[in-house]
Amino acid sequence: MTAWLSVIGIGEDGPDGLSAAARARIDAASLLVGGERHLALVPDAKAERLAWRQPLADTIAEIAARRGTPVVVLASGDPLCYGVATTLVRHFAAAEMTVLPQPSAFSLAAARLLWPLESCVTLSLHGRPVEALRLHLAPGARIIALTTDGDTPVQLARLLSEAGWGPSRLIVFAHMGGARERRIDATAETWPLGRVAALNTLAIECRPGPAARPLSRLAGLPDDAFEHDGQITKRETRAATLAALAPLPGELLWDVGAGCGSIAIEWLRAGSALAAVAVERDAMRCATLARNAALLGVPELRVVHGVAPAALAGLPAPDAIFLGGGVGEAALWEALWAALKPGGRLVANAVTLAGETQLLRWQVRQGGALVRLAVARAEPVGGRSAWRPLMTVTQLALAKPRAAPP
Repeated sequence: MTAWLSVIGIGEDGPDGLSAAARARIDAASLLVGGERHLALVPDAKAERLAWRQPLADTIAEIAARRGTPVVVLASGDPLCYGVATTLVRHFAAAEMTVLPQPSAFSLAAARLLWPLESCVTLSLHGRPVEALRLHLAPGARIIALTTDGDTPVQLARLLSEAGWGPSRLIVFAHMGGARERRIDATAETWPLGRVAALNTLAIECRPGPAARPLSRLAGLPDDAFEHDGQITKRETRAATLAALAPLPGELLWDVGAGCGSIAIEWLRAGSALAAVAVERDAMRCATLARNAALLGVPELRVVHGVAPAALAGLPAPDAIFLGGGVGEAALWEALWAALKPGGRLVANAVTLAGETQLLRWQVRQGGALVRLAVARAEPVGGRSAWRPLMTVTQLALAKPRAAPP
């Protein structure tokens, strides 16, 4: 099949910055698709014009209806870097498409700052909660972020100041690569402006203030990093639980009986492209775990208020399951095991005799690793210190067999 759909990155300099091949494709196009700003950058193009509609699927259908005729989609910078091409590749075969990129906003900002791009954190906050920035705060970290609009820089300056990172250096680049390019330098705590130009990219050099609390992304955050009512998997047990769950990029976790959300939150903090659903029957705890997720940099955590297994209906199949509540319920075990993908992991912690009985039954039935976790912490007793044991936890880690190859 001939590639009839071209996705062309275009910068603020318009056609002057395009290669001859890109200009030729625009000249030959029968349909030109893009945002109003992108379409305005090529006023001389003769093709029929189509601005993106909402929902986006409506425009995808119109593009598909032109299959076999030359169609050009204009996008910002590198269309495969948080750009529209990441959506188009889900709808059109690779043989149908050609992508011609320009430098991304990340590349342009790094070049202006002389920051090696491979040592920077790059993320998109476009249309996403700004709390996602919290995940990446670390002394000396360099972050380059795509923004939603001209209000995003002041929102991030406020977030950094409130989180104790007020001395952090902020650099906003507006209209990079064009005649209207502007640079604004300040610290988060002295940010001088309100709204800036809507088309901007933000760079941050993280500097902690006295109140900052840097948090590792490795499993086992301090218990007081979470708001909770006592229903929390304690730090040492949590680290062992995350190790048993063994998150891999792209995987989905169900945290059933999530409490304050500590397991699901640490799962999401563990790496890229992870997803999690926290299922909790108590409405107050659902609100608490949503707050914890935002404050710990993973606002994308999906919270389901309900009682499992009924609350699990319609959820995407998980790669891993943590069972922290309802461990003694046999019907719940059956439902979770049936929902788990082949090759997935199920980890359950029990502190009651009823829960431990179910762990033993499933260990006999499916095998797996059965361990007992006993932790004692040194705490003040009178004028001295003594060991105070936590409740002993019995943990079962199961792996669901993969289907035999045909």
